[in-house]
Amino acid sequence: MIYHVISAMQFDRSKLDDLFEEVRDMEGIVRKGRSTLLSGEIMACLFFEPSTRTRFSFESAMHRLGGRVISTDNASQFSSAIKGETLEDTIRVVASYVDVIVIRHNEIGSASRAAAVANVPILNAGDGAGEHPTQALLDIYTIYRELGNVEGITIAMIGDLAYGRTVHSLSYLLANYRDVRILFTGPPETPIPASITDYLTEKGVRFEYEPDLASAAKRADILYQTRVQKERFPSPEQYEKVRGLYLIDQEIVDLMQPHARILHPLPRAGEIAIAVDEDPKAAYFRQAENGVYVRMALLERCLRTN
Repeated sequence: MIYHVISAMQFDRSKLDDLFEEVRDMEGIVRKGRSTLLSGEIMACLFFEPSTRTRFSFESAMHRLGGRVISTDNASQFSSAIKGETLEDTIRVVASYVDVIVIRHNEIGSASRAAAVANVPILNAGDGAGEHPTQALLDIYTIYRELGNVEGITIAMIGDLAYGRTVHSLSYLLANYRDVRILFTGPPETPIPASITDYLTEKGVRFEYEPDLASAAKRADILYQTRVQKERFPSPEQYEKVRGLYLIDQEIVDLMQPHARILHPLPRAGEIAIAVDEDPKAAYFRQAENGVYVRMALLERCLRTN
């Protein structure tokens, strides 16, 4: 059986707890030096959309486990896709060269399409405005590391809720924990999709709309800030209407509870003031570091269960 990572919904609480034990092992491996766990394995990073953190995080994870990497960070231009090759044909060919494929694509459902034809594991590194499950996994892990628990927290999802795939995947994962409350803090122009709220309702997760950032900052244990994604908006005018509406600056930080933390999937585009970086509540760079450990664990699991 091929083990793919396509959606956050494939992880229940038991799988999350099991994965995070492995993540802690990976932290130990990094402290000790490189591993040979995946020696001889080859990973392809097939990115049809630009990326820095996700691609480098996956590549670093593979190298630290002793594997090798081939990659492209602009496959829409520097692959046969520009000649009209279908995604399915690209995946079939690349899968014959490597042992695992990490894919980022601009279309919702692209990772599922890739998994349907691949004979190697597929890891979804973002499919348009759909999901970004590995980001959500490192987000949950960061919450656990920063607060000591995920159960019982109040989390404010801030900014681009409509097109923010990290918000979607993280919402799915949070449904595995008891007594979680989600505050959706964003402009009416970018509402959280009904498919997400329907899922949360089905799972019994409490959520509400809290458009006021100051109020959310006072109430939340986690402020999950997101970038308003210009590339997803149907027009520049719609983007300009919502850009910059929700800014986390020192005034907002001062309203937060002492234990509360700020997360951001990055990159940021002005929605968190640079001065906030030095505050202990700013956990987004620690969050990015955790991505390497989480992706090490996922790669080890994908390649060692096949």
